Amino acid sequence: MARLSGTGRLADDLYLMAHHEVSGKPYLQPRAVGLGLAGALLAELMLAGKVCLRRDGVVVADRTPPEDRLAHSVLGQVLSEHERHAAWDWLLFLARTAAGDVARRLEQSGYLTQTSARRPWRAERWVPVDADCAFAPLTRARPALGSSGPVTAQSAALAGLAAACGLGPRLSLYAPPKVRGCLDQVMLQLDPGLRDLIAQTQAAVDSALLSHRV
Repeated sequence: MARLSGTGRLADDLYLMAHHEVSGKPYLQPRAVGLGLAGALLAELMLAGKVCLRRDGVVVADRTPPEDRLAHSVLGQVLSEHERHAAWDWLLFLARTAAGDVARRLEQSGYLTQTSARRPWRAERWVPVDADCAFAPLTRARPALGSSGPVTAQSAALAGLAAACGLGPRLSLYAPPKVRGCLDQVMLQLDPGLRDLIAQTQAAVDSALLSHRV
């Protein structure tokens, strides 16, 4: 099935990894999912050479609009700001709508559908159209966890962001022992800006979860 290869978009894969491949139930708290996906949306633009991360914030490197509508929207928001903002600020801003935005993009690509709630007080849920396609992102992250196969920036960023938002235990179920050490080594191969973005995503998730507990 051609769709097993995915859409090629980082946030799409991370969304599927963060939800059960059959029921669509999230493995994480909504805030963690949102921040992880916000990081993935920024990482998509960084991998495409559209933005870069510097000390003074997120900077547009290429104003040419991406073909993807959601990526186009995110780039447009960065361009519309007269001042540069730190990645942390963009993570918090994009996290508010990231889950819904990415879910709708996956629906348009044929990976998700929305089901009606059985009980009136429950919200509708996005569920995968095909369980195998929804599970496939885990296999795309495996090369970054020490399994055989070439490690691309895409798979490394996917694994790094997944761990950053709290999906480390899920990754470890499908990876060799000592995943943390392997992943740390792979992260060193990434562009410093991407490494910084992943680190800031993890810090934002940790801060959000700590605030929730308090």
